[in-house]
Amino acid sequence: MKELIKKFIPESLLGFYHYLLAVIGVFLYGFPSKKIKVIGVTGTSGKTTVVNLATKILEEAGYKVASLSSIKFKIGNREWENKLKMTMPGRFKIQRFLKQAFKEKCQYFVLEVTSEGIKQFRHKFIDFEVAVFTNLSPEHIEAHKGFENYKEAKLKLFKETKNIHIINSDDENARYFLEIPAKRKILFSLEKEIDSYELKVIKAEDIKEEVFGLSFKVKNIDFNLKLLGRFNIYNALAAICIGLSQGVSLEICKKALEKTKGIPGRMEIVIKEPFKIIVDYAHTPEALEKVYKTFENRSLICVLGSCGGGRDKWKRPVLGKIAAKYCKEIIITNEDPYDEDPMKIIDEVAKGADGKAKKILDRRKAIKQALITAQPNDVIIITGKGSEPWICVEKGKKIPWDDRKVVTGEFDRIK
Repeated sequence: MKELIKKFIPESLLGFYHYLLAVIGVFLYGFPSKKIKVIGVTGTSGKTTVVNLATKILEEAGYKVASLSSIKFKIGNREWENKLKMTMPGRFKIQRFLKQAFKEKCQYFVLEVTSEGIKQFRHKFIDFEVAVFTNLSPEHIEAHKGFENYKEAKLKLFKETKNIHIINSDDENARYFLEIPAKRKILFSLEKEIDSYELKVIKAEDIKEEVFGLSFKVKNIDFNLKLLGRFNIYNALAAICIGLSQGVSLEICKKALEKTKGIPGRMEIVIKEPFKIIVDYAHTPEALEKVYKTFENRSLICVLGSCGGGRDKWKRPVLGKIAAKYCKEIIITNEDPYDEDPMKIIDEVAKGADGKAKKILDRRKAIKQALITAQPNDVIIITGKGSEPWICVEKGKKIPWDDRKVVTGEFDRIK
């Protein structure tokens, strides 16, 4: 259906088509966002984790919460997997979901807001109470025809959110978000000292990265998280800021975050012994490097590809180059080629690895090879898909998949 629309509607009219769908959707479902507080999280990476952590904080505070992320839909205690292969669903689905959340007496709705979703007006006619900015790095550049357009798409969420803005002040693009007016602004940081009477700044201090978690302080309250990677402190701070913006105490934020065992497919430890196996969604250069840096003092065996055939081809050799910098062994494999030749994608990633990489088309075989290669105390890092339930191939076909299940299945076979 989407391909037919693109084929028969001129690009100049596609924007009007998407906007019209947003108008019809909000009238059809009765402007449901006016009856519930909506929190939108945008940025290149970290959105899913922030949505998950913020939901737990609000629930710990006694609220009934609905949330929507790339991994799941949730209304109160009821949740189900997001199998759409779409982080931010279409206008009708979102408005219908909002209406259902209100009918089931949810007070909050927390969702990921993507640049493509904004471009297609999926955010329109949603009254956002809070807008959150995690970080920004090059992504979807070809779809937006440049980084500036990508950034402008993210900024639109803030321009349309008048009440509360929550911003990662350590990101080099933060100044663009800070320029947009709002009734309240809350900044979060690990690094910068900001002296301002007008801005509330939440800063993490006494940071420690442990083998199985993170610890830090916020205003002399200790947080001990079962999450890996320094970048997850930023995600935790964003969630804490959401809680504080809604009158939730730091003590309740601490209680909620310390109960969180992990996020599916986000730095998820699938196997602990005799070697560690990590599955993560990282599919951008910046996200991939952050994952590898978490284990840079360990011997790494890395399985990766390049998400999204036909998109962001520029990053393929960059991903290979990053893998060559950090990984002892590199296996480049298939991810989501769509209608592109998967071997061509693999070859382009391998170019950046400067001859260090093995190329294995079959993702299961690639994972098996990593397991066979690993020695005790090695760390295998499998990136690109996280907890996604499909591999997307030609002609719109989807092959059922789960990196985590494949890992445990192959591990049991070679034990």
